[in-house]
Amino acid sequence: MQAEEIVGSRLTNQSLSRWLHSLPGVDKVGLEARAASLATRSIKTTSKVWGLDMAIKMMDLTTLEGMDTPQRVRSLCQKAMTPDMDDPECPTPAAICVYGDMVPHAKAALGKSKIYVAAVATAFPSGRASMKVKLQDTKDAVAFGADEIDMVIDRGAFLSGNYLEVFKQIQAIKQACQRPKGKPAHLKVILETGELQTYDNIRRASYLAMLAGADFIKTSTGKVTVNATLPITLLMLEAVRDWFDQTGELIGVKPAGGIRTAKDALKYLVVVKETAGERWLTPELFRFGASSLLNDVLMQRKKLLTKTYLGPDYVSVD
Repeated sequence: MQAEEIVGSRLTNQSLSRWLHSLPGVDKVGLEARAASLATRSIKTTSKVWGLDMAIKMMDLTTLEGMDTPQRVRSLCQKAMTPDMDDPECPTPAAICVYGDMVPHAKAALGKSKIYVAAVATAFPSGRASMKVKLQDTKDAVAFGADEIDMVIDRGAFLSGNYLEVFKQIQAIKQACQRPKGKPAHLKVILETGELQTYDNIRRASYLAMLAGADFIKTSTGKVTVNATLPITLLMLEAVRDWFDQTGELIGVKPAGGIRTAKDALKYLVVVKETAGERWLTPELFRFGASSLLNDVLMQRKKLLTKTYLGPDYVSVD
């Protein structure tokens, strides 16, 4: 569906504001209670093995540090291609997520593997740059071969009520993800929910990103105090579910930052199933942005399969 058809009028800041503020308000107590209830669900052993394998398949294995080097990226790629050296049946992550200038090194290291390369762009993590810089940042990553682009929205513009500016920026980055030949890079839009102040704002930002053409909506950069949480992810899953019911468009969700244990990952998978439904239990529609999660999932997976617990030295240190 076209954006104007969804909003019901020509797109202006006023019409976008009216549309976004017409969305139902979020029941904070009810949302958090629902998330807490789902987090207590017990998972049987057979389901747990499936869940751990799915969690690995859904990971965007990430390194986003100023001290990143080509060798560090290559090592991470090697780990992604062979997470468990003793188990060739162990699944592999969906993607490697790096800064744009590291994309060529990741692409070369991954070779013909089916693991995607995601690049953060648009002056990640702050988003404080001119549109010219943001567009060039994106185009460079796409030219290097990035399969996915993780952009950050202008939170200052959003919180100031300048929704049309945020919409236009997302649309422009979406266009920059196109290629003269081949598939366009998928666009993940980072809301930085920890800075959006209220659940109502998170819902509005989710809808605005989807309206502008996001393929995924992502919680966080992982660089602020509050990153992914179960209630926020539940809220965003409700948004993509309702968006699909309204438009027929399937949009993914990516919680990122602070998800470190297999137990955490399984809780998120329960929330996905019970909120959006089993259709979203696929790497094409749900991802974890994580740097240390893989190690704990591998240890818990090995424990279930071999009935023995292996210490942290079983897995490589990132």
